[in-house]
Amino acid sequence: MSLFNWVSLVLFLYLSRPILSLKGSSDISARFLSYAKKEELFDWMVGVRRKIHEYPELGYEEFETSKLIRAELDKMGIEYKYPLSVTGVVGFIGTGKPPFVALRADMDALAMQEMVEWEHKSKVPGKMHACGHDSHVAMLLGAAKILQDHREELKGTVVLVFQPAEEGGGGAKNMIDEGALENVNAIFGLHVDSKLPIGEVSSRPGPLLAGSGFFEAVISGKGGHAAIPQHSIDPILAASNVIVSLQHLVSREADPLDSQVVTVAKFQGGGAFNVIPDSVTIGGTFRAFSKESFMQLRQRIEEVVTGQAAVQRCKAVINFLEKEKPFFPTTINNKDLHDFFRIVASDVLGVDKVKDMQPLMGSEDFAFYQETIPGYFFFIGMQNETHMLQSAHSPYFEINEDALPYGAALHASLASRYLLQSQPEATLPEENYRDEL
Repeated sequence: MSLFNWVSLVLFLYLSRPILSLKGSSDISARFLSYAKKEELFDWMVGVRRKIHEYPELGYEEFETSKLIRAELDKMGIEYKYPLSVTGVVGFIGTGKPPFVALRADMDALAMQEMVEWEHKSKVPGKMHACGHDSHVAMLLGAAKILQDHREELKGTVVLVFQPAEEGGGGAKNMIDEGALENVNAIFGLHVDSKLPIGEVSSRPGPLLAGSGFFEAVISGKGGHAAIPQHSIDPILAASNVIVSLQHLVSREADPLDSQVVTVAKFQGGGAFNVIPDSVTIGGTFRAFSKESFMQLRQRIEEVVTGQAAVQRCKAVINFLEKEKPFFPTTINNKDLHDFFRIVASDVLGVDKVKDMQPLMGSEDFAFYQETIPGYFFFIGMQNETHMLQSAHSPYFEINEDALPYGAALHASLASRYLLQSQPEATLPEENYRDEL
């Protein structure tokens, strides 16, 4: 082959290679955000979110929420698998072939009474969407509509993961066990943040959220009349000493540079002013960023509870509730996905709208996905300039629905551009060419 033909061949292959540059695909993000802000799509997402908000369901009970999701996917012509982990739904958009990238939304509500008086207040007594999962579902369905309407542009398959039981039930772990991440190369998830300005996102590479566990202890003594305590064995006094001693685990045993938390948030015992009860139940949570520190806390909590109870002549039985509330691993963001996220989010929102943040002691069962495949979790702002929003898990928690288009566009952009950048490099044909010059 002549030198001219050889150069021509190389130039042709170079020009016809898959376009891998993220900068070259930045127009996707701009188009998706404009699409998400269209009045028709925005109003639809708001309507979906409000329907879910009115009828909140607890972990593994999200039957109506799941039914609504499947109905909307059916209308869009999106195939899905159901059920996974009781109520979970996994949808598929694109070619049905590799690469595969997943987007996740949690569906469950909290067992608390809503105190916000508005037209779409929870209609289920004692249950409320107080952590924004209704908005997470609406955003992912919005992303599904964007991606389905642009499915001819997708260079692979987007997997939509609608997950039950994030609030302590470990729904993510069960979704994985039932095959939700089959063939998936990476996964993205988000959470609304009432303190972050709308149109902004924040995250970080590496540890983002702490690993967490729960515990409950029954401390038993001997009940009796409050006027003659010498004839009783007081479990309330024992439980009080236990609680004080538990606080020393962090203040006196943990490295000050290794963030840890032990909080007793439950104390139940006695029902009369003049009766010492037979037993007291306490419970709480513990958090750490390393597995070593986490397991050390677990061991010491058990030792302190049983030991301090014994000092007061009581017996203690402790339960770490691992079946009902599995231990959550630390949420650790993949470094490469962090770099990718910053580029895509900057194209969607602007470079100045993408913020770095410090780790938080909160926890997320999204971490189970990250133990299996590379994953990335971030926070999306919904701060209302004219009305201060309460933090998550408050009975006064509200959603600024203006954030919905941003979440939908970010989901869709991250997925489509991940597929685009994951295309294989073009290679030269295997034939042996000889320079005849």
